[in-house]
Amino acid sequence: MVRTGSASVAAGPTLAVVAREAGVSVPTASKVVNGRQDVAPETRRRVTEALDRLGYVRRPRFDAAKAPRLVDLVVHSLDSSWSGAVLHGVEEAAYDVGLDVVVSAGLARGRGGRARRDWLDKLTVRGSAGVLFNLAELTESQYAWLDAHRIPFVMLDPVVEPPAGVVSVGAANWQGGVTATEHLLALGHERIAVIGGNRRMLCSGARVAGYRSALAAAGVPYRSEYVRHGGFDEAVAGRRMRELLELPEPPTAVFVCSDRMALGAYEALAERGVRVPEDISVVGFDDLPESRWAVPALTTVRQPLAEMAATALRLLVRMMDGDHPESTRTELSTRLVERASTAPPRAS
Repeated sequence: MVRTGSASVAAGPTLAVVAREAGVSVPTASKVVNGRQDVAPETRRRVTEALDRLGYVRRPRFDAAKAPRLVDLVVHSLDSSWSGAVLHGVEEAAYDVGLDVVVSAGLARGRGGRARRDWLDKLTVRGSAGVLFNLAELTESQYAWLDAHRIPFVMLDPVVEPPAGVVSVGAANWQGGVTATEHLLALGHERIAVIGGNRRMLCSGARVAGYRSALAAAGVPYRSEYVRHGGFDEAVAGRRMRELLELPEPPTAVFVCSDRMALGAYEALAERGVRVPEDISVVGFDDLPESRWAVPALTTVRQPLAEMAATALRLLVRMMDGDHPESTRTELSTRLVERASTAPPRAS
């Protein structure tokens, strides 16, 4: 049972359960539920029988004239230009389709169950038609609550791999890690370190994996002492940079997996009198405004944050209209933005 306010609601079967029962994909089950004609008769029969057998309650199609013109955006925090770019993308896409957005911040797992329950109750009261979760990690009970109430949602840059059938949008993080490392290799660097973010996060793991793949493709040996993690925190990244400088053979270049962490690395390098890029090259990731203001301006991998957010909102609107995307994972491309923080290694 899932409790909301003073009423108890039994969590009925989700579309993913129906799809599994019928032996089809979630998008195929969604087509049957929404009356689409591009489904084979035998497949339609199996899905229909599973719907009836399991007692699936079909969610009414989103009616722009009747449904609340309101969606929720749940963000990790509002204290960075990263969040600002996400807000900008959602706001513009929502304006195009006549939706208003309610923003909630700080509903991460660490806030406690009461805060999460309070938010879910408020979601019901204000009648939001859908939810975008940015940098979120939902609990099993939260997924169950959303499914039971038939509230469509999309994960934007999820912290961990979401369950099967959950729609998510992110950047091509692995390719971004490859691109950053290949740029440093092309300049002649071989002693290349990496400062990853949070070990548990999908985006961080993919960026570090891309770094390792690029080294392997170039025939450059992987050195475990060159791999550090800064938890996407500027101060921690600064400490990791100091650790790298203290190695018997310090790196000549470092790929830092976020711009904010790269600024922490800059500070640590300045404290030690290490010049960028004369003594060490630095590449960041994100292409936040701070990367252009840094001295020297930071070479970085751009992930299209506003475009990612707008894409997620458009997918959510489709789901509010009763459609389920064919692919549950959408990745937008990244690209290198060359500035002044990288150069060939200094001659020994």
